Order: sequence, then C-alpha cells, then structure tokens
Amino acid sequence: MSLNSFGHLFRVTTWGESHGPALGATVDGCPPGVAVDEAMIQHWLDKRKPGTSKYTTQRREADEVEILSGVFEGQTTGTPVQLMIRNTDQRSKDYGDIAEKFRPGHADITYWQKYGIRDYRGGGRSSARETAARVAAGGLARAALKSLLPNVEITGYLTQIGPHKIDRERFDWAEIGNNVFWSPDAIAAGEWADYMDALRKSGNSVGAAVEVVARGVPAGLGAPVYGKIDTDLAAAMMSINAVKGVEIGEGMAAAELTGEENADEIFMGNDGNPVYSSNHAGGILGGISTGQDLVVRFAVKPTSSILKPRQTITKSGQSAEIITKGRHDPCVGIRAVPVAEAMMACVILDHVLLHRGQIGGAAGETRGKIG
Repeated sequence: MSLNSFGHLFRVTTWGESHGPALGATVDGCPPGVAVDEAMIQHWLDKRKPGTSKYTTQRREADEVEILSGVFEGQTTGTPVQLMIRNTDQRSKDYGDIAEKFRPGHADITYWQKYGIRDYRGGGRSSARETAARVAAGGLARAALKSLLPNVEITGYLTQIGPHKIDRERFDWAEIGNNVFWSPDAIAAGEWADYMDALRKSGNSVGAAVEVVARGVPAGLGAPVYGKIDTDLAAAMMSINAVKGVEIGEGMAAAELTGEENADEIFMGNDGNPVYSSNHAGGILGGISTGQDLVVRFAVKPTSSILKPRQTITKSGQSAEIITKGRHDPCVGIRAVPVAEAMMACVILDHVLLHRGQIGGAAGETRGKIG
C-alpha cells in the first residue's frame, strides 16, 4: 500500500493499524531548534483519545506518544521525527463475525477488491484510529508554528450533529472547550446530548459537520494554480476518515450569492494594511492567504459500524445479514475536531516553509505598504 504521506516540505507519513501493536508518524522537514517534548504533543492527543465521554467509543486507550528520534535536549534537530503510540486495548475477537462479511458503508469491500486481503480487526488501516498519528504530527506542527508565527490560533468545533445545527447568533469561542461536543453554542450542546443519548441506546449512528478556523495567518501563503493553500487544505480534510464533503469559506452556499453579495470589499486599515468587509472567501484568494481567518468546513458521514442489522454479501458472494459488534463512535464527527485542527496546522506550517523557500524573509510578510 503506497501513498501514506502528505505535505511538501513538512512531510508526514503515518503507519500502523487499529489492532496492531502500535501506530505512529514519521515527520520529515520539521525545522531544527523547535522546542518540543512528549507532554506538548500529548496535550493534543488527549483531546482526541477514545473513551472521554459516553458519546464516543468506549475503547480505552491512553494514546501516550513516544518520541523515538529527531529531538535532542528538548529541541528538534532537523532530522526525521519518529512518533509512536502503542495500542493497548484491542479486542480483536469482537470482529470475528465479520471476517467473511463486508460492512455496508465501510472500506471492507473496496480494500478486498483492490488488495485481495484486508485486516478485518477494526478495519485495519482504514480505521479512524489512524488519525491519532495525524494528531501527534499536528502537535509537532503547532510547536513549530509557535516559534515561527506565534499569533496563529487554530480552533475546530462542531456546527451540526444530524439535523441539529448551532445558532451562529449564540456563537461563543469560550464555550468550545466547555462541552464534550466542541460546540460554540451551549444551548445546542445540551440539545445534542439529549439527541445522542437516544441514538446511542438505539445502536445507530449519525453524521456531523465540523468547522476549523485559523486566526492570525499572514497574507501570502500559498501559490496560484497547483500550489493553492485551499487545494492542500481541502485534500487534507478530505483524507480524514468518513469525510464526504469539504468547503472553504462560503463553500456550497456561494452558489446562491450574487457577485455583489459575495465580493469581500477591501479598505485601507489604519496600520497601512488592507482590511475586508466580510470573509466569504474563507481567507483565501487565488490560492493565496489574504491575512483573514482561514475557514474550512467538512461533512462527516455516520459511523458505518452499527448494531442495526444490514444486508451485505460475503467474500464468496453469498447474501448475508450483518450486525457489527464492538466499541464504536455513534458520531465520529466529535473526535474529528482535533484531527481537523491537526491537519490545518500541518498544512499551514508546510506553506510557511514553502513560502520561506521561494520568497525568503518572514513568512507572509507584506511586500511594501499598499497605497
């Protein structure tokens, strides 16, 4: 299986399976001299790890990261950083009943069609457990961004679970960390809890929408045509398990707007830099960051492993009924939030390094005053 890497200069390769002894990431291209230790990375992994609430899988994993290379005396050396997370709470026997069957909505059948072999224990490589490695790499990216662009803040949150959406009139950044749903709307979080209680007890699952915003990103990151920062952001988010759609800024809603409504008018700020009347573009024009907030949004499908009987076929082509036992997220979108933040951090750092390589100087530095 090839294509397990993403990024250009800050390049991440993830490895491992859901029920193997360990998984992790090899990160190449991290600048030297970045202050980092396992506790700094662990902070972000703790946001994603399973078993943190009754609304996520009850698999109990500490998700403790180990740094095996690339860091000396608390600083990166510029050589590859190897990050490892050991699996400690696998229950492979839970998957014995599906060894010969394909779960509808899951990658089981396509893995079998492509490779002629699959790891049915939790989905193997297709499991969302792989995202722990991404979050570890994202922790390293955040540490590097802190040294290069200390004003950058990356925050993800849920905007929708099933048919239930937040009210943006009640949006509160401070509320996001106060509830298990990463919701900026406290009232919506309470409604989601009631909805998820009923859904979880029924053995079903549901989809969600995640939004991630990067504030303090300078203008000038990205490049026209094939090096667009929104191209890489969209690809990064689309690569997350169960993601079925990605939007930048206004996204699909832009189809409903006129040119007059959609245009983010430009004015001169008191500091000599441009300011915008709105941010329909999601902080990106022509593939290059404008200096506004980067706004990315994506839809996550319902978890495919459910306790509801579904029709399927076996490897030999026989009709069968399947119920997937084991411990699964009733809404995988909840734990996708820290994964989205990690992918955003990796892409931004990658483009900071690309910008420095081509342009030089401070990343995204305004090239002379406008006006």
